[in-house]
Amino acid sequence: MNSDFLNYQAQTTPHPLGMEVSHAEGSFIFTKDGNRHLDFVAGVSACGLGHRHPKVIEAIKKQLDKYMHVMVYGEYIQTPAVEFTKLLAKHLPESLSQTYLVNSGTEAIDGAMKLARRATGRSQIIAARNCYHGNSYGALSLMDYEERIAPFRPLVGDITHILFNQETCLDVITKNTAAVILETIQGGAGFIMPTHNYLKKVKQRCDEVGALLILDEIQPGFGRTGKLFGFEHFEVVPDILVIGKAMASGLPVGAFTASKALMSLLSDKPKLGHITTFGGNPVIAAACQATLEVLTTSKIIEGVEKKENLFRELLQHELISEIRGMGLMLAPMLQSEDIANHLVLQAKEKGLILFWLLYEKKAVRISPPLTISEEEIALGCGIIIDILNDYHKLTTTE
Repeated sequence: MNSDFLNYQAQTTPHPLGMEVSHAEGSFIFTKDGNRHLDFVAGVSACGLGHRHPKVIEAIKKQLDKYMHVMVYGEYIQTPAVEFTKLLAKHLPESLSQTYLVNSGTEAIDGAMKLARRATGRSQIIAARNCYHGNSYGALSLMDYEERIAPFRPLVGDITHILFNQETCLDVITKNTAAVILETIQGGAGFIMPTHNYLKKVKQRCDEVGALLILDEIQPGFGRTGKLFGFEHFEVVPDILVIGKAMASGLPVGAFTASKALMSLLSDKPKLGHITTFGGNPVIAAACQATLEVLTTSKIIEGVEKKENLFRELLQHELISEIRGMGLMLAPMLQSEDIANHLVLQAKEKGLILFWLLYEKKAVRISPPLTISEEEIALGCGIIIDILNDYHKLTTTE
């Protein structure tokens, strides 16, 4: 592994995977040792259109020839940001009409939390157990995973937790609640789907007590579930929508979207209620617009369900107990944590990129580019089945 990487770049774990990237194209990442790796992770759902989609690259280069950063967010009229937010509003419900562009999903979560408290005059924010919304102090404070939050206390206060999909917890939402914030599909917990109209019932309860519903679509958004946004499957519209990851096809970005009336609260009393230097960066906004145009004018999202079905068909194995999630946000559940670890590490050696989930240690992440071909799906699934077959033979003959 490159010693400069270990010596000069701060690490997130003691044992990084350490692939030294040369270049990437479509569904593949190439390393400096000359090997090709089929990407079943897409930068943890960030590269929805694959690597270096030509329309996105074209938009970036075109904007680079005009201007890059010129002023902090919200002061100058910069066409890429205006055109992207206008196009986004066209594809969202009428109540989600105005977007604040920021630099990451976690910053968008913090902005949504601030907006909810500003709008309601209340402080309590309710999140789900085993949630993951990011790692800035606001987003981290929503977490209930003591191992991860204990070293960083004190956190943002007045956070309450409920069990995802448990209707009996809904009476915790009261007139003291500013907002309930939920992932539309719980990611780190194991790609847990909402059931029995759960999100709809949460929204109804929020409306009863005057609380806001914030839905975190950072991972399910931009086509990954087979619709542009995951909430469209569940007959619910949030008061505040949080997005990020795949929105710029691999460039750093996030946003939160609400009604114009709600968003106006961040512009006065106090002025500059939320500030970001690089939010709405014109190059990134151009990539956002190109990404959204491709998704909404092609059949890419329409093809997600067929690709999901192919994954489910090809990943039948006695060591896989179930496949959670939907669309191209899938989590095969292995029979043990050891098998999951073995699969991820062996796949890397055989030219397939898989990854773990934050909390559910028996799960393996499959979140490939939406543009992945059926042939590439078959290739990667074949590698997975071969690894599991070899593991099964090894463990049954010992």
